[in-house]
Amino acid sequence: MKKSSFIEGTVIATVAIFITKILGMLYVIPFYAMIGIQGSALYAYAYNIYVIFLDISSAGLPVAISKIIKEYNTLGMMDAKVRAYHVGKKIISFISVAAFILLFLFAGQIASLILGDLQGGNQIEDVAFVIRCVSFAILVIPFLSVSKGYLQGHNIINVSSYSQVIEQVVRIVIILGGSYIALQIFHLSLTTSVGIAVFGAFAGGLAAIIYILYNMRRHKKELGLDGNVKKDAISNREILKKMATYAIPFIIIDVSVSLYNFVDMVFISRTLNALGFDALTTEFITSSVATWSGKISMIVNAIAMGLSVSLIPNIVEAFTLKKWDLVESRFNKALQIILVTCIPMVFGISLLSQPIWSIFYGTDAISLGGLVLGVYIFAAIFFNLYMITSSTLQSLNKFKAVYLTTLLGYLTNALLDVPLMLLCHFLGFQAFIGAILASILGYSVSVITTLIILKREHHLKYRETIQMFGKICIPTIIMIGVVLLLKFLIPLQITSKFSCIVYVAIISIVGAVIYLVISYKLGILTTVFGKEYIQKIVRKLTFGKVKNSKNTV
Repeated sequence: MKKSSFIEGTVIATVAIFITKILGMLYVIPFYAMIGIQGSALYAYAYNIYVIFLDISSAGLPVAISKIIKEYNTLGMMDAKVRAYHVGKKIISFISVAAFILLFLFAGQIASLILGDLQGGNQIEDVAFVIRCVSFAILVIPFLSVSKGYLQGHNIINVSSYSQVIEQVVRIVIILGGSYIALQIFHLSLTTSVGIAVFGAFAGGLAAIIYILYNMRRHKKELGLDGNVKKDAISNREILKKMATYAIPFIIIDVSVSLYNFVDMVFISRTLNALGFDALTTEFITSSVATWSGKISMIVNAIAMGLSVSLIPNIVEAFTLKKWDLVESRFNKALQIILVTCIPMVFGISLLSQPIWSIFYGTDAISLGGLVLGVYIFAAIFFNLYMITSSTLQSLNKFKAVYLTTLLGYLTNALLDVPLMLLCHFLGFQAFIGAILASILGYSVSVITTLIILKREHHLKYRETIQMFGKICIPTIIMIGVVLLLKFLIPLQITSKFSCIVYVAIISIVGAVIYLVISYKLGILTTVFGKEYIQKIVRKLTFGKVKNSKNTV
């Protein structure tokens, strides 16, 4: 198996996640058209509660294993790293079965908590049914995550990345094929069709774990899984203690992210209901904020996910060897990649939110859906920064700081959700904007607190990142101006998907080219991604006509 460097691992993981997320974006176009607003709300209810239970059962352990494997590899403790993997599998067996039982048995009570007193839309029995259908995935996905963590700890990013694509492809086949057959051929109920769709998570996870285990079996000697390693003095108890120490912060981080969506979903639904919105509008807005806008913003969030896969083991290695200059360099590089890629994408999606919404979800309530997406997408920048800063804290074993920053952010979001929604409604804005602002403020509090802690305790400096942010503003502002001009000049027929696709494609390509060319001329891209790597890409794109660049910062 091929091992990957930091930049290469980041690129592989990010590309795989991009492919996965693009597939995750595209399938919603036919799926949303099939199940409609009510079905999409039903899907959102099941999916969001499933993610919380999945995070509880598996979120922390895979990354903890990745961190432990990298640490033991660096120290030459080959036996300990293998036993850590086996201990992890045993723990995950118990936790995943317990989570499945809880979710399956208490689906009715959870459905009641979600819906509250909302009348006229989906019923508690419908929500409980789809929650039970999706609960089976918890029996499979955690095992997949542990195996990915073992590979990532060896800097083997490609196999775990490919498995993500396989998982997504199989899942989408079940979602689209299963729901189509159920609705169009057998004429089953909408609830049954959505239940089959969410069951796709189980099928996708099963296919991915088969692929990973096959590759691990083929390379078991290289991975130390052939049993032919020298015993060391590390006990299973020490491994278990270290695993718990590393895993709990990760669980808290991932669960808090899922709780952001869940809390928003519950508070938005109940606040809009209290403000007199009808059930259809309430469920549309709730599912749009909690799930469907998130499907589109996944393409932006994929950057942080790809970065974290490669960032964590590399920062752990630098931290283990006490190379603080390298820790600072990699952390700032990750922040800069987030800023240079996410900011233009977010502004572009926000400016084109209505045609993008039309492409994915049709023209039903397009003005409202486009507004939700146009505002919600800005949370992606702060979410990505939160993921990177939190991952760095965990890599440096700053667990108390993880608890503090996460708790502060979550409490900020939870406490401000309803007040900001009521304030926005009072000021004449859409109430849901308050919930999105609460999430942005929550992530911001966590990020700022983390940066202060890292500067105070480890003397990390952010001057280069701050300067880079200032430079990024120049091509971003120019890109925004060009996009606004093109929107004024190019006619758009919002009811035609083809027209929207052409419209978005033309403006996106022109805007992206403008941003990239100006960023390249200003030396932003070469500074962030490396001169040699950027020049290699430029040579390929220009068929060798541009061989060297003298751009500097």
